[in-house]
This record gives sequence, C-alpha cells and structure tokens, in this order.
Amino acid sequence: MSALLFQPITIRNTEFKNRLAMSPMCMHSATADGHSTDFHIVHYGARALGGAGLIMLETASVLPNGPIGPGDLGIWKDSHIESLARVVDVIHRFGAKAGAQLGHAGRQLGIDLPSIAPSAIPFTAESRVPHEMSIEQIKEVVEAFRLGAARAKKAGFDVIEIHCAHGYLLNEFLSPLANKRTDLYGGSHENRYRIVREVIDAVRSEWDGPLFLRISSTDYVEGGNTPQDFLIYAQWMKEQDIDLIDCSSGGIAMVPVNTYPNYQVPAAELLRKELKIMTGAVGLIETGRQAEEIVQNGRADIVLVGREMLKDPFWARTAADDLKTAITVPSQYTRYGSAWQRTMPKPEVVPLTETVEQ
Repeated sequence: MSALLFQPITIRNTEFKNRLAMSPMCMHSATADGHSTDFHIVHYGARALGGAGLIMLETASVLPNGPIGPGDLGIWKDSHIESLARVVDVIHRFGAKAGAQLGHAGRQLGIDLPSIAPSAIPFTAESRVPHEMSIEQIKEVVEAFRLGAARAKKAGFDVIEIHCAHGYLLNEFLSPLANKRTDLYGGSHENRYRIVREVIDAVRSEWDGPLFLRISSTDYVEGGNTPQDFLIYAQWMKEQDIDLIDCSSGGIAMVPVNTYPNYQVPAAELLRKELKIMTGAVGLIETGRQAEEIVQNGRADIVLVGREMLKDPFWARTAADDLKTAITVPSQYTRYGSAWQRTMPKPEVVPLTETVEQ
C-alpha cells in the first residue's frame, strides 16, 4: 500500500491526487503592474510536472498598495486574469490543482507608495510609519478581497487561500502588537478578528470552492498572539466555512526564531485535534519520512513544502523514493527510473510539446 502522503484527499468536493502542496513563496518576477510572466509558467509548471498535488502561487496583492515587494503578482484589476489563467492552465495540464493566495502587505508594503495598517505603528524603528486606516479604507480592503476572489475564479483556480500571516495586513489586525485601535476593529479578540470575518464573508460570496487561510500561529513576542489565541480565532474560522488552516508563524516583529525540522507542526496538530478542522503543516519539512509521519499520525491533513521544492522541482518523486512508494511519473522520465518505477503501468504521456496559448 502506498504511503498516505501519496493517497488522494478530497476537500470541499475537490479531489487532490496527493497530500503534498507547494508552499506559496514570493518570486518577485511579475511585471511592474503585477502581471505574471513566462517565469511563472516555467516555475510553477515544473513543480506540477514534478508531482505535487497542489501548487500554491505566491501572494497576489488585492490592491496596488499591497505588494510585499517589487515584482509581486497582482489580482487587483481584470487584466491580471488572463496572465494568471495561463499559469493555471499549465498547472492543470501537468496534473496538479492550482491555488491563489490573496493578500495585502499592510505596513510591510515593499514598493514606493504610502502604506496602510490598523495603527500608525512602524514595523521596525527604521521603517516608515504607516497611515492608520479609516473605516472607509477597511471597507475598501474587504471589497478588494471580494473582487480578487472573483478574478481568481475566472482565472480557473481550484483553491483560494486568504493570507492572514507573516506580519501582513490581516495579521496586523489580529495581533495586539500591531493593532492599538479603540474602535470596533481593535481591543478584544472579537474586534481584532472583525476584518478577517468580513474578508472571509466577502470571499465566500464569490467562491464556493476549497477556501484555505494561512495564519501565523505565534508572534514569538511577549504580549503577542500565541497558539492559544488561535484556538479562539480558528473556531470562528471554522464556523465561517474555512476548509483548511495553513499553519505558519512569526512575521509581526523582527525577532530571532529558533527553527528546526517540523518546528511549526505542533500548531497545525493543536488546531486539528482540538477543533476538528483540516490543517496544513509547513516549515523545514525536508524528507518524505517527515511528511509521511505528519499525515500518518494525524498531525495535519496536507503538507506544504517550500525551500526543498525550490531546490528540487521533483521533490515529490524524491519523497516517494524515501518512502519506497511508487508514484506515477511522466513517461518521458521513466527510462532510467528505478526498477520499481519500470514495473509500473505506463502513465499517460504529458504533452510537453503542446504550446501554451498566448
């Protein structure tokens, strides 16, 4: 029997061929106004061809003042749909599902525009002071997420993930370190969560497919959020029809973090076991055996791999070798495969010579 990592999983009526996903990572290779390029087709297409069941694209900013850095993808205008659809098409043709991560950098805006945040608190002492958002600006952000979801649907994505982690705008609202508001969007857990609640509702009004949400499960700073706070937030997320919580950490402050293999897995395990919600585990997952242990022992439902998949587009195959599990690989790549690969039923030929519509 094959490893659980390589068995299908169904999330909201969408079947993924395995439980392995490429984690979203900024590539800063879009055009100046946020359109994807040939780089994205090759980069994400290679990982789909490499065997991951889900390819999560890097954050697509929902507003022009939301990129994390120069060259980030955008989804704030209709012209972005066509270029994103080209990337999605390649991912689909190579056998994977495609995920769109919608986000806004908030005070960590990486381009030369005025930045916005829940409070006028800079990220570091050297950072620019962001503009404290008005209620009208909050509503504009919520509407931008709704429109971003509508565009992601038109582009053909299979999954949408709301980026609520790493010190970016929605994470800033959740964290008492960055949110000092005294109105309905600050103070209590319920008030700090309010914009997240509104964003989820707005996205759900356009999107009936699998909806993920990425969190920073701890701020790593005294007085900030901890995994216990996310037991509160995640219960509300579950009630709002979030299908899976993608558990990362940190980013609200520049502090050293003691990282080690699987260091973020306990956060995914806590939410899954306490709240009975699907979770994704991420963070220095380097081997197939690590990934298999996570899903086999019920610590998370899917495993997201970042750095290892940057080094090895065919990390899925590397993980399968580690687990002595046979997986279907493109027939073009099987001639010099190992003995157990050569005894597999011949897979369908991947149409590598097919041109991508421009």
